[in-house]
Amino acid sequence: MILSNPPFSSGIPFRQKNIILIGFMGAGKTTIGQLLAQKLGREFLDADHEIEALHGMPVTEIFRTMGEPAFRQMEKEYLTTLCRSEREKVVSLGGGSFMQEEIRESCLSSGIVYHLDLSWEAWLGRFEALIDTRPILQSKSLAEVEEMFASRKLVYADNHHTIDVDARTPEQIAEEMAQQIQAGWTVER
Repeated sequence: MILSNPPFSSGIPFRQKNIILIGFMGAGKTTIGQLLAQKLGREFLDADHEIEALHGMPVTEIFRTMGEPAFRQMEKEYLTTLCRSEREKVVSLGGGSFMQEEIRESCLSSGIVYHLDLSWEAWLGRFEALIDTRPILQSKSLAEVEEMFASRKLVYADNHHTIDVDARTPEQIAEEMAQQIQAGWTVER
């Protein structure tokens, strides 16, 4: 199901807007984003990977050596700059990025924000595969992660489109998104 939420703003033509994917860690943002970028003929950017390249170390190392606040500052600088200066990209945000108001406002005003909505039950099925690569999971109990999941979901509700990803393949989701976006391009002409 797709729900339209905030109106699009800014003077950026719809066709040039970045497509921004948000959602909890493990929702499939990177996999779906790569497929969507191929379908739309756009460059794909994974925000975490871009930050790693800029700072010469993995996110897990940034968290370990500099702490989460330093990482969140790097994330804010990278994403707000990207929203101001880049166009026609597909961008996957880290699960916590959208919690920062400045990032959220930049994304909503200059891009088309899709929330990849995953249920808690479906996420639990992915937990074991995620724990080693997600530093935030390594210091929290499952109850704390569930609380974080619920609080983030409230913030993720501030988007342009929500897509349920529980029972569908990344290919199906990317195809639906591509058709929807391309339909918007046609209407814009």
